[in-house]
Amino acid sequence: MLTLRIITVGTLKEGYWRDAVAEYKKRLSGFCRVEEINLKESKLPEDPSPAQIASALEAEGEAMKEHLPPRAYKIALCVEGKQFSSEQLAARIDEVSARASEICLVIGSSHGISPNIKQMCDMKLSFSALTFPHQLARVVLYEALYRCMNIIKGTKYHK
Repeated sequence: MLTLRIITVGTLKEGYWRDAVAEYKKRLSGFCRVEEINLKESKLPEDPSPAQIASALEAEGEAMKEHLPPRAYKIALCVEGKQFSSEQLAARIDEVSARASEICLVIGSSHGISPNIKQMCDMKLSFSALTFPHQLARVVLYEALYRCMNIIKGTKYHK
């Protein structure tokens, strides 16, 4: 059975974000195993310098490395990633799952993902040219994965 490992930085502070993620995790459990790893966001001052941001991203990246399985297909969610339609993403996940039993998706903090982690990933994915709060990105990711699984299985969820 396919395992989807979601590595995130930061917490979902508001209940409505947690409820949405919980609902999609429950729905996804009918298709695959879902693991979520939430890492602590580095503390930064109100107006951080580029060096402080780089240092924070590096520290968060080091924490992420511990949870990136070597054989998993790794996907970084980042602004410079490729955009896919739902059908295209489903086809990619279906193709990847035929050769890898685990897909690991990484969502960084509000400052992004360490360049080292991006280099370790097999793919960079972007949901939009728009900027979203990383809490919303997590909900969008779960819904997109649920939609992909429905497309792969041929259910009526995706119309």
